[in-house]
Amino acid sequence: MKTFNYIESEDRPWGKFFVIHDESEYKIKRLEIFPNQRLSYQYHKRRSETWIVIQGNPIVTLDDIITHYKKGDSIIIPTGSKHRIENKDKSNIILIEVQTGSYFGEDDIVRIKDDYKRI
Repeated sequence: MKTFNYIESEDRPWGKFFVIHDESEYKIKRLEIFPNQRLSYQYHKRRSETWIVIQGNPIVTLDDIITHYKKGDSIIIPTGSKHRIENKDKSNIILIEVQTGSYFGEDDIVRIKDDYKRI
């Protein structure tokens, strides 16, 4: 397997992410969501996101609509849209996340519901 030098990586209760590329106009991340975990139901004020499913079968809630996805699918999350991804698989879900907007800091997360008591 080829190794890659990431700009940044961070462990989260639901999995981990790696920053692949960071520019003033966009940021690209690789997300790994562990089995039986999910991100908070949240939205962003200053960025939109596009998720591309690389591995697994994520369940995505987008503005209260639940949809099942598979490898190769893309999910567009407009700025201000409430969203969550959940992994009910037995292995990690892997996504590529492309952020566009005016700000990409981790503090641009407004949590609505969170399994890890971070609200």
